[in-house]
Amino acid sequence: MAKETMLDKVKRLIHKQKNIRNMGIVAHIDHGKTTLSDSLLAGAGMLSAELAGEQRYLDFLEEEQKRGITIQAANVNMVHEYEGEEYLINLIDTPGHVDFGGDVTRAMRAVDGALVLVCAVEGAMPQTETVLRQALRERVKPILFINKVDRLINELKLTPEKIQERFTKIIEEVNKIIASYAPKEFLPDWQIRVDKGTVAFGSAVDKWALSFPIMQKKGITFKDVYNAYMLEGEEREEALKRLRELAPLHEVVLDMVVRHLPNPLEAQKYRIPKIWRGDLESDVGKALLNCDERGPMVFCVTKVVVDPQAGEIIVGRIFSGTLKRGQDVKLVLANREGRIQQIYIYKGPHKYPIEEVPAGNIVGIGGIKGASSGETISTHEVEPFEEIKHIFEPVVTKAVEAKNPRDLPKLIQVLRDLTKEDPTLRAKINEETGEHLLSGLGELHLEIVEHKIERDRGIPIITSPPIVVYRESVSKPSDVKEGKSPNKHNKFYIMVEPLEDKVYQAIVSGDISEGRVKKKDLDLINKLVELGLPKEEARRVADIFGSNILLDMTSGVVHIGEVIEMVVNAFRDVMKEGPIAKEPVSKVKVKLMDAKLHEDSIHRGPAQVIPAVRDAIKQAIMDADPLLLEPVQTIRIDAPIRYMGAISKIIQSRRGQLLSMEQEGEHLVVMAKLPVAESFGFTSELRSATEGRGFWSLVDSKFQKLPKELEEKVVKSIRKRKGME
Repeated sequence: MAKETMLDKVKRLIHKQKNIRNMGIVAHIDHGKTTLSDSLLAGAGMLSAELAGEQRYLDFLEEEQKRGITIQAANVNMVHEYEGEEYLINLIDTPGHVDFGGDVTRAMRAVDGALVLVCAVEGAMPQTETVLRQALRERVKPILFINKVDRLINELKLTPEKIQERFTKIIEEVNKIIASYAPKEFLPDWQIRVDKGTVAFGSAVDKWALSFPIMQKKGITFKDVYNAYMLEGEEREEALKRLRELAPLHEVVLDMVVRHLPNPLEAQKYRIPKIWRGDLESDVGKALLNCDERGPMVFCVTKVVVDPQAGEIIVGRIFSGTLKRGQDVKLVLANREGRIQQIYIYKGPHKYPIEEVPAGNIVGIGGIKGASSGETISTHEVEPFEEIKHIFEPVVTKAVEAKNPRDLPKLIQVLRDLTKEDPTLRAKINEETGEHLLSGLGELHLEIVEHKIERDRGIPIITSPPIVVYRESVSKPSDVKEGKSPNKHNKFYIMVEPLEDKVYQAIVSGDISEGRVKKKDLDLINKLVELGLPKEEARRVADIFGSNILLDMTSGVVHIGEVIEMVVNAFRDVMKEGPIAKEPVSKVKVKLMDAKLHEDSIHRGPAQVIPAVRDAIKQAIMDADPLLLEPVQTIRIDAPIRYMGAISKIIQSRRGQLLSMEQEGEHLVVMAKLPVAESFGFTSELRSATEGRGFWSLVDSKFQKLPKELEEKVVKSIRKRKGME
């Protein structure tokens, strides 16, 4: 009888939902995720053991191989045997660099568990917190692997006692993050503990790991590991080889995954109420909660890859029903029909066709056009999934144009493709001028996108220096302003005021979803009141957009229901481009106080209503002491202590603010705030000032009031750039 292949096993196990684990590996950059993934694949027999860690199998993009970093999430379906049973592990290896954090956010929608990787030398870093925050916001359960233990022994020469102290500190740091962001009902169960077996430590490079259960089961102590590294030459190699055989990395880590991460049947019970807003008592709601393979097929897109050969491939999770080749489906947000032409399961860069896959699995689909990340695809009329919201917003923009005018149509298409692949990228396409504005999370993010356009898509481009995206806001309530329709038959009375701080924070963090508000959304009303919005206002919210809210405060206006959609459109137009300098508006509450409408609907169409409302909102903003907010990043800088003076000087020369400086031995950790406008070229300046020994990472990104003395100059330069003057 022919030996069962890995592919045969995967095809068999996709139907055993209890034995499926959907998991992502998340970490700060350079903590060893891709090396760990390689070792797991080697252990599962999908990669030669010698190449593991060097092949960077899941970093298959040329740019990833060249820079030695993971730029986009990669998917693998693999099989692991635990206590005599086989388990299907659907693994996503995600990027650690903050500029590609959008990929982490999207991957977290598809998985139920996260293996958090922390470097034993560096400890929990800013991006560790960011990725863990993203996981917990999607109700994804964490477990911990402390990597690079070999370096504590070889390089830092720490004693076993000091190493234990280091582990305890890392576990405390990670638990502190979990306590801050995990849903309260999952604490203390989601806190990680050595004795529970939710922590493992080891070396992905040397391919060994230890956890409490494996130490008990095989009688190994940490001292045995330590002693192996104390040996020299061949003896050491021999001891490490024995260690690998006794406590192989893949076995320890994947055992922990199987034992402590939930299967889709368990996870969807508590994840669906968070990520889907539909009626949980409906047939679709029940099928989603129960991960029912016989229910309506509902699929959430977490990634779109435009493959030059195969066209658009979408990757995502089947939350209910069974996905079948040839199935007719609906793209809910794009409001279009499609047909499933291919279904793929993954092995890094390779994909294999399969006929059908039931709920609880992560797969690729071919043949569906026009889907973006976050799209809901279904065989039925369903409510869409919650928008997948990234923690940080795009704050850096470049103007991009084709070197050769005949490449313009091609460039427009490529920009559309790229924003589908990466929703943290925004493209504003001006088809008349040929200039397009591309906004991303940082300089490196945009640099990689430029490479993709030029090298992968073959379009030579010219780009401008980076431009900062500001926000327009208000500092006090305005008077009520009147907006008249062009035919003078309709009047709208509008005022604006600053949005309550807590409400604004909840929208930015994704706790409150953006979008049109259904009448009598009691959950939303209660949440808004809790956050400090007066009850009467909370009941009148019509739309939430771009961290602003629109309230319909009118009463007794006969035809208001027929024009409210137009009012929403006008509100959104102004929130996208404010009256000061056509920058997006933020943290503003817009109130429609009253309206006088023409009896005849023909005289109150969009051409009459939209300009009138737009005009009134703009007038109100200009009357409310408008101001500009600039993006300011909180960063952490790590460098040897001797560069303390040089680092302070760089921060201060860039309008930055030093928050703290801590010394750990010869190592310096600096926390600082830096306006994005002053951050261009910061990386290379830091490198040269610290002789390549200093590096920085992003902790947080917020909008703050631009200093008054700079406002006039900044507004003038933006208006000039946009041809408004």
